[in-house]
Amino acid sequence: MTHMAENILLWFKNDLRLRDHEPLWHAAQRGNVLPVYVVDPRAFAAHPLGFPRTGSFRAEFLMESLAALRGSLRAIGSDLAIQTGKPEEVLPVLCAQHNIRQIYTSAEIADEEQRVMMHTQKAVEPLGVEVCAFENNALYRLSDLPWPMERLPDVFTRFRNDVEKKSVVRPAWPAPSALATSFSLDWGVVPMCESLGAAAPPPDARSAITYGGGEPEAWRRVEEYLWQKDLLRVYKETRNGLIGPDYSSKFSAALACGCLSPRSLYEEVLRYERERVKNESTYWLVFELRWREYFRLTALKYGARIFHREGIRQQPVAWHQNKKWFEKWRRGETGVDFVDANMRELWHTGFMSNRGRQNVASYLTKDLKIDWRWGAAWFESQLIDYDVHSNWLNWAYVAGVGNDPREDRYFNITTQAARYDAEGLYRQLWIS
Repeated sequence: MTHMAENILLWFKNDLRLRDHEPLWHAAQRGNVLPVYVVDPRAFAAHPLGFPRTGSFRAEFLMESLAALRGSLRAIGSDLAIQTGKPEEVLPVLCAQHNIRQIYTSAEIADEEQRVMMHTQKAVEPLGVEVCAFENNALYRLSDLPWPMERLPDVFTRFRNDVEKKSVVRPAWPAPSALATSFSLDWGVVPMCESLGAAAPPPDARSAITYGGGEPEAWRRVEEYLWQKDLLRVYKETRNGLIGPDYSSKFSAALACGCLSPRSLYEEVLRYERERVKNESTYWLVFELRWREYFRLTALKYGARIFHREGIRQQPVAWHQNKKWFEKWRRGETGVDFVDANMRELWHTGFMSNRGRQNVASYLTKDLKIDWRWGAAWFESQLIDYDVHSNWLNWAYVAGVGNDPREDRYFNITTQAARYDAEGLYRQLWIS
């Protein structure tokens, strides 16, 4: 007697890949799978400060990633249904139309994404549909951490020491070689950025991100950075650079959309250590992956508090809300050349170095004393590699209302510019 395959809806979100995708792997073993991505208009709505929540660079990278995912799914006998609307309204309709009994998806960490998940669960419950959420974008499983979530350390160094000694990174899931998909529906099209209110940006030859959206492009960058150019060998020495694609890995954009998983990248670094070299630089890339994971877990521990004016420390600070100053900062017109150069790079390319981010955040929050949430919202709009946990908690960190704060996390912009742009080449590149 043959076992009847279940109809499973596979809900893609920030996990636009086939490799190391646990919900996909399980769905492929168990059922007739309907892969779906829902373009949620709320993500493209205008922020109260007047710019879109998802700007043109992020939107373009996302649409490229969706097109690539559709291509990868078609190559294994499936497809990707692309629909526009609120997931809690779109998914129940698809479940009813196609006799779906289970939704497989990635677990969410941040407050807004968790609420969308909860509303969706409530909406499909009357249809007898179960939502199965997997820890799909994590470096560590929650059950593999050395303490319960409520005891997550509030200082990164303690977190790092504990996980290095007591936690393991589980193996990545293999990509399925075939996916059974027999549904009759309009699969939809990848939206044009213009239709989402985010016109495609003009290309800029100065851009530090030289790869497009999607899993194949992400792995091309991994291949280039680690294996062809052998740049991981010197990552720790070069990572504070400012110009070009190769001073740092630039993997953050692929990680943000889930075109690359942190576990797959971790495994690739271990392979590099076995086959090429194991040194401070290889350790440092894993160190950065752990920082990223720490921010994810902190967001889970504190929920909506990561977006509050007082931050997770509930630190009262008299922030200004001066729109005129904020606009000058946003457009790179402060008159402070190092700040302006970094802000113009962000404006023209959707990217900025880590060194730049710390300086412009310090300038906004410590020199102008403007509400740090305004800066975080602008970065959310502009950054190709926007990640809710890293972005908001990094901003809180610099503003002094987040994790692990020093007494006064102040960056002297003049000193920083002299140290990291001694010959002024970076400022010259962006300020003509």
